[in-house]
Amino acid sequence: MARVVIFGATSAIAAEVAALHAARGDALHLVGRDPAKLAALAERLGSAPVRPQVTRADFADLDANEALVTRVLAQLGGADVALVAHGVLGDQLESERSFAEAERIIRANFTSVVSLLVPLANHFEQTRGGRLGVITSVAGERGRPRNYTYGACKGALNLYLQGVRSRLYPADVSVTTLKLGPVDTPMTVTHEKNRLFAQPAAVAADIVRAMDARRSQAFVPRVWAAIMPVVRLTPEVLFQKLRFLSGR
Repeated sequence: MARVVIFGATSAIAAEVAALHAARGDALHLVGRDPAKLAALAERLGSAPVRPQVTRADFADLDANEALVTRVLAQLGGADVALVAHGVLGDQLESERSFAEAERIIRANFTSVVSLLVPLANHFEQTRGGRLGVITSVAGERGRPRNYTYGACKGALNLYLQGVRSRLYPADVSVTTLKLGPVDTPMTVTHEKNRLFAQPAAVAADIVRAMDARRSQAFVPRVWAAIMPVVRLTPEVLFQKLRFLSGR
């Protein structure tokens, strides 16, 4: 039985990850912002061998996150697996007009994640083992007009995780960067869907497999591993002329 903590546990994807771990009989601690959603998820998983613990938290409260991690880990008796899964898309156009919206997106998708990763990395380094996973996005592979504020956060997070991964390697801690393509969730409810949109349950299964295998990074679904090198390496002078890539 593994001890698993999930930050942002009430998102559609993270909830499916929690269900997979619950089915294994793992001890879960679910952390999220919405108490009603946390209660509903705990009730959904209540028939698992170990009933999940829950903690309500606002990750945007940066000064509180170190104490939050310390408290959650103490209640769980430590952690073998941690997944950081929270984030928001935000309003790209508004972030171009208003620094307040840009800062909100940055805080949700980068700064708040780092504020959790600092104490989590310290914990795993001290315990000499474990698996740490962080959900980022294929949007972090290249700046595109439709989502570059969000994408910049994910790109910075990818780079940060490279450093954490190398730092924790001697302590036998795996750090998995989970680069997700678009998923059919409430976060993307207003987006026009196409065949590249994945379903939460399938994405969750890929996440668990990647973390079990202690992979350094995983494109989820795997098709993005073939697509993104083309997007990333297309010369900018050509990229800007290809409206399906550089358009809004």
